[in-house]
This record gives sequence, structure tokens and C-alpha cells, in this order.
Amino acid sequence: MAARPTWQGHLKLSLVTCPVALYTATSASDRVSFHLINPETNNRIRMVPTDPDSGPVERSDLVKGYEVSKDEYVLMDDADFEKVKLESTRTISIDRFVDADAIDRLYWDDPFYVVPDKGPGAEAFAVIREAMREADKIAIGCLVLRNRERQIALEVRDKGLVAWSLRPHDEVRDAGDFFDDIPAVKADADMVAIAEKIIAQKEDAFDPSQFVDRYDAALKDLIKAKQKGGGARVEAPEPDDTNVVDLMAALRDSLKGSASGGKARATPGTATKRKSPAKKKAA
Repeated sequence: MAARPTWQGHLKLSLVTCPVALYTATSASDRVSFHLINPETNNRIRMVPTDPDSGPVERSDLVKGYEVSKDEYVLMDDADFEKVKLESTRTISIDRFVDADAIDRLYWDDPFYVVPDKGPGAEAFAVIREAMREADKIAIGCLVLRNRERQIALEVRDKGLVAWSLRPHDEVRDAGDFFDDIPAVKADADMVAIAEKIIAQKEDAFDPSQFVDRYDAALKDLIKAKQKGGGARVEAPEPDDTNVVDLMAALRDSLKGSASGGKARATPGTATKRKSPAKKKAA
């Protein structure tokens, strides 16, 4: 397996234990990313750690500090973090099982693939996996990942498991703080009926392979064009808010448009030419 494991330890169900490894299930390596460049020299900017009194310092010499009061810190190095070892540091102990729909989707966070780490543990892993498959339940446990103990949800997928890190309760904002101020408006029954028909016409199976990040693709096209000294521009008009007067007309027109399957796309326009970068100065 080419990827490096994010975490290695043991999966434990009561007295049954097996070595496992976690791998990040997602990747953002194909996204467009940028560096900070000095346009005068075309040099990439380097972020140098600097002490306000002594000047630049080596990053490898730095330690972490927890601020206990103004400008007063408790310093922590790698050896200090090694002194804090919970069971969940190296063991995912399954504490309980729940139904999948019992977990609010606001709490689901990052996914990880869970696979048996060594040959002898494959049988125990298979026993846990098949028992979970038959029970049709989600396993709840904890593990320490990136210096934080996280609650996780484990579900069966094909021959392996997927572990979802779950957001802590205190990190999920109360919906009432945002929804309570929404005005109480009674929706017109006829308009709702038309909207339901529009929804029915647009009903389809979820296929993530059909989604393409058009903004990311447009950025890549712009980068290629600027390499050649040209450019590209993609513009789309802002939609007008639908007011109460023509809401019914808009719904009816939408129903007709959904039936015909028409879709509007933004088209590229004019481009600007990039100036040549300045040459680096000789030392």
C-alpha cells in the first residue's frame, strides 16, 4: 500500500483485539494551491520564525507553549506529550453500538479507512467486521489522533471499516441561535404543490463522480493561459431575488424549465495579458 498510515494501534471489542492502521480516506492533492510570491523578483516568500528580541530562529529549536496568563507560558516539548498516554492513544476500544441515523449529521467529520495492520490479526478483524455487518450498527469508540482524543464512529464498508471522527458537542453551534430569527411565514399551498413537482422532476440518484469543481477547473485554465501570456475570464450574473408578487410566475416557469431540462452555463470572455516577471538581482 503506497499511502502512509495516519494512525497505527489496535481495535478492541471486549476481549477480541487486532492490530489495525488508519489511512485518510480523502485527498486534496489535486486542488489548485498557491504560494506567496514577490512580484518584483518572482521569488517565493519564505516564512521565517522570528523572535522579537533575538531575531530569526530555527523551527526545529521551537517548542509549544500554553498561555496561562498574559505573556506567561507553560512550555511543552515532544517528551512531555509522550508522558500523556491514554488507552485510546494506541487502542480503539469499541464502547457501544448505535443506529446510523441516531448520529446527527452535524457531528460527522473526517473519514479514515481502517484495515488490519498485520497478517495474524486479519481473522480477528474479520470477526469484528462481520459481527458489525450482521448487527447493522455503528460502533462508537475513541482514539488519540494529532494530540487530541476524538470520538469516532466505525461502519462496515466492503472488506474493511470506515472510521469517522465525530465533532465534540461543544464545537457544534446551536441551530436556534441562527434559526430563531427566521420570520414565521405561512407558505401558500398552491406554490408548495408546484415546488413539489419541480423537486419530483429533478429527482435523481446521487452520483459524486458527476460533480466537477468548475471554479478549480477555471483556475487551472487561467493559469495555463497566463503561462502562454494570455488569460481567461468566467463570469456569471448574480440572480435577482424573487419577490412575492412574481413568486407564482417564477415557480410555474421553473416547472416548465425543469420539464424541458434546460441548463444555463457561464461562457469565457476576454483576458488580460500578464507582464513579464522581473529578473532576479545578482548577489
